Amino acid sequence: MSTSPAPLASTFAVIGAGRLGGVLAAALSAAGLTVQGPLRRGEQVASADIALLCVPDAEITAAARTARPHVAFIGHVSGATPLDDVDFSLHPLQTFTGDESPEVFHGIGCAVAGRTDEARAIAEALAEALGSRPFRVDDAHRAAYHAAASFASNLLLTTLDAAEQVARIAGIPPAQARALLAPLARQSVANWERSGAHAALTGPIARGDERTVTRQRDAIADARPDLLALFDALCAGTRDLAARDDRDDHGREGAA
Repeated sequence: MSTSPAPLASTFAVIGAGRLGGVLAAALSAAGLTVQGPLRRGEQVASADIALLCVPDAEITAAARTARPHVAFIGHVSGATPLDDVDFSLHPLQTFTGDESPEVFHGIGCAVAGRTDEARAIAEALAEALGSRPFRVDDAHRAAYHAAASFASNLLLTTLDAAEQVARIAGIPPAQARALLAPLARQSVANWERSGAHAALTGPIARGDERTVTRQRDAIADARPDLLALFDALCAGTRDLAARDDRDDHGREGAA
């Protein structure tokens, strides 16, 4: 087993057979790499150059300890966990259900880090082999980076689910609500991508129409009071967004 494997001439063990593990193993194989796995809990790691841990964050330490005698380099795919127990990290900035094709990695961002230049180079080479665009995030900023990803994915889904639930108040069934609201959501994301949130913002808060916001709030309070705190928090944030000068912290113009 080499102590300094050339990334794309190496053998890989993907440890963890969850949503990402299976997709990642298939994508690495499709890229022409030699891959063992995805290995399930308790399966022995055969000798390999590089192990990729696709396990829950709480299991990274134990998985790394088990794999260490069999590999030269270990990486994890966690967005938030530091590199305390591994040599590098590779975090695809994408959401996975487990059914995706290898092309799901093409063109997406991939956060990379390494405890050494060599380890980081391995992570960058793997991201490029997957067709992704590597960018560096160090341990000091890992939690903030992952929080940004949560806002753009997990927390966005919470908002969309609330929209679906409130649509039921208006008599629109869930499947129909998703079909009707999805084009609106997609266009909002496209506008944000192109121009930033301040420029893309529309609706009653952007117009200063608090009477309409109050009517919306009353409807939610009457039928779904459990969603009222979320509505109020989002409205408060949206008022701040509407009032904000579209400049970053250094006074430069934001995207327009």
